[in-house]
Amino acid sequence: MEFKIEDFKLKPLVDGKFIKPSLATYKINGESRSWEVVKSYDSVAILIYNRDNNSFVCVKQFRPAVYAHLGDDGVTLELCAGLVDKNLTLEQIASEEVIEETGYKVDAKELIKIASFHTSVGFSGSKQHLYYVEVDNNRRVTQGGGVVGEEMIEVVEIPISSAREFIYNDNIVKTPGLMFAFEWFFKDK
Repeated sequence: MEFKIEDFKLKPLVDGKFIKPSLATYKINGESRSWEVVKSYDSVAILIYNRDNNSFVCVKQFRPAVYAHLGDDGVTLELCAGLVDKNLTLEQIASEEVIEETGYKVDAKELIKIASFHTSVGFSGSKQHLYYVEVDNNRRVTQGGGVVGEEMIEVVEIPISSAREFIYNDNIVKTPGLMFAFEWFFKDK
């Protein structure tokens, strides 16, 4: 999938749908300080292992923040993930994200909790809940691809045989959660 980006501009955010920027003011040890803070949703991420292909199922997508920061193509390789913005259990949200982004149907009860950790601690501090699930090719019921009009996702499978090399390839833009999840798999699976 090609991502042709044109007319990219940054503007002040007035009324954000997913984040709320703020200036935090406080005293620490009696000294006044301030820090820019972004209030954001927590998230779920899912390490998906395809038994038939002996591979990890990941997503490739354009991320405007990466594009703005790197001036590169802004494309990342990530775990399937989504915001905790619904009144559902974390597992239900994760299950919905798996089918929405990758097309694999999994039941919330199949998800195995790996860990929870805070991300973007310098400006957001939101929490990510990491899960693991196994699938086979028969579980793929749609092409995935994310929410039409919001996301453009390409499903990518990374063979287990090249996953370690992938983790340490600095030329691939990826998330720390993905790297942690891969290492967890190699250690605990």
